[in-house]
Amino acid sequence: MFTTGTARLDRRTKDLVKRLTRGDIAIIDHKDMDRLSAESLLETGVDVVINAAQSISGSYPNLGPLLLLRGGVALIDDAGAEVFGRVTEGDRIEVFDGDIIVDGVVVASGTRLTIDSVETAMEAATGRLDQQLDAFVRNTMEFLDKERALLTGEVAVPHLSTRIDGRHALIVVRGYDYKADLRTLVPYIREMRPVLIGVDGGADALMDQGFKPDIIVGDMDSVSDAALSSGAELIVHAYTDGRCPGRERLDALGLQGTEWRSPGMSEDLALMLASESGADLIVAVGTHWNLLEQLDKGRKGMASTFLIRLRIGPRLVDAKGVSKLYRASVQPSQLVLLVGAGLTVLSVIVFISPAVRTFLSLVLLRLRTAIGL
Repeated sequence: MFTTGTARLDRRTKDLVKRLTRGDIAIIDHKDMDRLSAESLLETGVDVVINAAQSISGSYPNLGPLLLLRGGVALIDDAGAEVFGRVTEGDRIEVFDGDIIVDGVVVASGTRLTIDSVETAMEAATGRLDQQLDAFVRNTMEFLDKERALLTGEVAVPHLSTRIDGRHALIVVRGYDYKADLRTLVPYIREMRPVLIGVDGGADALMDQGFKPDIIVGDMDSVSDAALSSGAELIVHAYTDGRCPGRERLDALGLQGTEWRSPGMSEDLALMLASESGADLIVAVGTHWNLLEQLDKGRKGMASTFLIRLRIGPRLVDAKGVSKLYRASVQPSQLVLLVGAGLTVLSVIVFISPAVRTFLSLVLLRLRTAIGL
């Protein structure tokens, strides 16, 4: 394999994809590349991805590398962290097999992965899943012991100007199939008008479908400036140690947001916010439900997710279930409007067309002759 292109570098894949275009060569530092990151890279149209880290380390069978390769992207793996010091953003670079070349000099080398090699690594990783499960359960239980108040105690949620009580709430997270699931819910959103809550980049997914988010929850690292400035209420996730990474960004944009200090993920906060604010039904798009999704998210446990889902109970449903069960209904007023519009169009045609008026006159004359009038 030999290819050339413009180098684009970032240690955070979700930041890099925002500026990648076709013909670029992506350089990332992403151990155990997850499915969502791979899908985002594929959408940019890049042909080559160079990973400074191991795309699949063997800790669990992550799908990201396989998705890239099956999508026709060449993946150079484990090129070493030094590549970030030897290649500069915008450099014209060459890639020959696993070598990265700048101005005729090999500056880093990696291994070109194949579908067969990744599938073999995934099989080996699947055999070690029981070890991951043991560690996952231990971490979950430790968190449960510390944060059991999430299940049984009172939770103070931020005051909102958006009314949630008695309404449906739709929470959109950048997770598996979130774009496709959201598209199937468009009729539901238009008819039921749920409160629209975007978790970081989930707000942009709502805007892509033509909807304005009512509330945005998260640390604000993967949501666009346009979404943050859309007029939505902003709830900034602050961690229990006092860190609030999203505050600096809002300050730079001149926006106001409410800090909410809580353990767990931002999607957990969004679910809790909707539940404690009195939502009748909570529809989740792209949230993380199972072990592999949690590992893909980089989490060592799922205690907060587990506790909050127990607390919410049957009010929480997954988007896939809603799209299968929900069918948009046609209101009587809509039928009347449709019939009225059709009659109006027909009347206009008759009025402006002499040929149509003559034809209708002949039809009427034949009818009168047939019945003897």
